[in-house]
Amino acid sequence: MQHRAAAFFAAVARRRTVRDFATTPIPAGVIEDCLRAAGTAPSGANLQPWHFVVITDPVIRRQIRDAAEAEEAEFYAHRAPAEWLAALAPLGTDARKPFLETAPCLIAIFVQPRGVLPDGRSVKHYYAQESVGIATGILITALHHAGLATLTHTPSPMGFLNTLLDRPPHERPFLLLVVGRPARDARVPDIRRKGLEEIATFR
Repeated sequence: MQHRAAAFFAAVARRRTVRDFATTPIPAGVIEDCLRAAGTAPSGANLQPWHFVVITDPVIRRQIRDAAEAEEAEFYAHRAPAEWLAALAPLGTDARKPFLETAPCLIAIFVQPRGVLPDGRSVKHYYAQESVGIATGILITALHHAGLATLTHTPSPMGFLNTLLDRPPHERPFLLLVVGRPARDARVPDIRRKGLEEIATFR
């Protein structure tokens, strides 16, 4: 047990977010198995309030990039508070999001605050946001375990995803996950992760 815990930590400690992706296709079945892993996440009343849309079509990826960059340009120019822009500055991000087109796969993750029963009745999903967050964490870890890199992208607002991906109104975009292999010349910021003594208390 101790060996497995230590080995798992060593493996996930190598995970890094990247913004430069290779265009290399992802082997068949990899995304599917990682989504199956995400689907094992616990959820309020086991209602599983998530839906994942896998986008590999280059035309749709281009449409998503155009819509996301329009929202991001507005965000950086008018909506983002100075404090938030200062926090982003060391990461070198801006309104341009070429990775939405160069990465071979995007996964749009939707949360369902309410569900629709087969007879058309609406049912409340309890702890939907928390449940989808847990499922997303498992998905990111599964993709890393498979040898893929990811980037979590949250253009604000994200309602354009419902339109472009033909999702129903009872679903709300939660996150856009960019997936692929890092480009050969990909670089990541030199960041520090908090130590155990900073993130945990034992009593």
